[in-house]
Amino acid sequence: MSKARTIVLAGNPNVGKSTVFNALTGLRQHTGNWPGKTVTAARGTCELDGEAFTIVDTPGAYSLRAHSAEEEAAMEAICFGGADAVVVVCDAACLERNMNLLYQVMEITDQTVLCVNLMDEAEKQGVRVDRKALAERLGIPVVGTCARDGKGVKEVLRAAKQAMNHPVEPKRAQYPERIERAAKNLSLCLPESLKEQLNSRFAALRLMENDLCFRRELAKRIVINASVENAIQRARIQTGLSPEELSARLTEGVFQAAEAVCAAAVRAADGKETQLKWDRRLTGWTGVPVMLALLAAVFFITIKGANWPSEGLATVFTKAEAILRSGLDALRLPPFWTALLTEGAFRTLGKVVAVMLPPMAIFFPLFTLLEDSGYLPRIAFALDGMFERCHACGKQALTMCMGCGCNAVGVTGCRIIDSPRERLIAVLTNSFIPCNGRFPTLFAMLTLFFAGGGLGGALLSAGLLTGLAALAVGVTLGVSRLLSVTVLKGLPSSYTLELPPYRKPQFGRVILRSILDRTLFVLGRAASVAAPAGAIIFLLTHLQAGGQTWLAHITAFLDPLGRLMGLDGVILAGFLLGFPANEILLPMILLAYTAGSGLMEIPSLTALGGMLRSQGWTALTALNLMLFSLFHFPCATTLLTIRRETGSAKWTAAAFALPTVIGMVLCMMTAAFAKIL
Repeated sequence: MSKARTIVLAGNPNVGKSTVFNALTGLRQHTGNWPGKTVTAARGTCELDGEAFTIVDTPGAYSLRAHSAEEEAAMEAICFGGADAVVVVCDAACLERNMNLLYQVMEITDQTVLCVNLMDEAEKQGVRVDRKALAERLGIPVVGTCARDGKGVKEVLRAAKQAMNHPVEPKRAQYPERIERAAKNLSLCLPESLKEQLNSRFAALRLMENDLCFRRELAKRIVINASVENAIQRARIQTGLSPEELSARLTEGVFQAAEAVCAAAVRAADGKETQLKWDRRLTGWTGVPVMLALLAAVFFITIKGANWPSEGLATVFTKAEAILRSGLDALRLPPFWTALLTEGAFRTLGKVVAVMLPPMAIFFPLFTLLEDSGYLPRIAFALDGMFERCHACGKQALTMCMGCGCNAVGVTGCRIIDSPRERLIAVLTNSFIPCNGRFPTLFAMLTLFFAGGGLGGALLSAGLLTGLAALAVGVTLGVSRLLSVTVLKGLPSSYTLELPPYRKPQFGRVILRSILDRTLFVLGRAASVAAPAGAIIFLLTHLQAGGQTWLAHITAFLDPLGRLMGLDGVILAGFLLGFPANEILLPMILLAYTAGSGLMEIPSLTALGGMLRSQGWTALTALNLMLFSLFHFPCATTLLTIRRETGSAKWTAAAFALPTVIGMVLCMMTAAFAKIL
């Protein structure tokens, strides 16, 4: 069987490239409507007329002159990744801006296809693209698509196959004669092995303008000896330009070519006044209040909608536990093992599902709708000035949004930040943002101890939870500033943030993706941890040493510190036992209280409040629990991700200690202030 040929997808951020990838391969890959979402290349396979193809989805990049991690990864995949064809995906409504990358790809390979995506949105904005005129002026196949609906995607694959089988030299951008002559002379001096892999004119231009990333990758494949170095110097002298001036001339040549092509092939409406009007509202002085209002609305709907399903699920699991116990008794399993499986593993699993599933099933789709509509980049834009004043990068606002779903994902997303210093600040502070696993605990505490039930209680809970989220953002900014003026000194870097067009979310697909890719995934991870943790808690409450259970020894040891923080030893033990996943914190605390006392299963949220109060909980206890839930060590998955991303045990330890110390200090200050009052 012949080897599958490789098609590489390239494109600017936010042009629907990953959506094209999904439509071609059928793989479920998250395709959020905001820049920097795809950080590393993804691979998939598809077939056409019985022939298999490997599809590579590269990170969104504006250029192949590698000024960022995304551009470096895209350049490596296209130049040195063994691509048999490259499909450049462009936004039909912003075609001229996308042409810079297209012309650079055309420099590299004759097997180039232009995919003009989002044709439907362009038409709504009054933009008309003449694909035939584009193909004539560029000399490459041009296909129009609406990838979100799957329209035109198969034609892209057919065009790529045609380009592989019958390559045609594209009409590349032309530069001043002395630059062209110098590039030709230098290309003659390059090794023959390079010419077999890469267009020698493109390689000569990159070497002449001193593209360090390209040169580094090239040096892995050929020997850049003294004769090549001398040839590079002679070519630069022949142009009469410095590398920086040469780069500017090349960019100018591409822009002129793109402008001429688009002038002949694109007819645009007068403007985008509607989008500009909304952008002023969402990114100006009203941006932060609007953001807080939308966040409060999401929290309100989640809190109001989650109560009844949580109580219903708790009842279902109570009955299921009784059925499971009867079945184990019928199998004549020893009583200890029956209790271990039912009161320990299954009961904890039931608490996790009952507490977590309803809020996540509501919160994730709502959050994804905001993401799919194009709103999240506006949040980053609104917060950019705050991060700049903290000497951090505005892209950190994007990684914070990722952290709301999962801090491990947020840490991985920090790769979109170019500066190593600013990337490290974002990694160390990402766990200050509450992830999905902490929201159920926060919802429960606010409802039980501060807001109560009913419509008014839900509104108050949403407002208070928004305040906690604002506190988390404020602490993130403060710690970022502290790090930037102490151990991670430096000035903030500049960056480009593209604001995508507003899009009508695909409600059905968003809900399905949220449930499958987020809700069930996170719930499955929590459940896989909860059952073993419940069994461990059961053993700790039934195995004894010195006349006391092991759990009693642990909680007694932690109790003095817990009291100092306005908590108790059981709560701190719950945080330690919840280290594998934040989702199991409250169930661990409940099981630690109930397993040793013989209390019945908690049937409702009201009964949960009564049980916690019977253990001495007050509003101060709940407040400190929420503070420490916001600011404590990251879960095991996040810490492993930090270790992998930083490659440093020292910074991983700092990521563990930094939020924990801040959380402990805040709790101690709150408890001390309450005693004074």
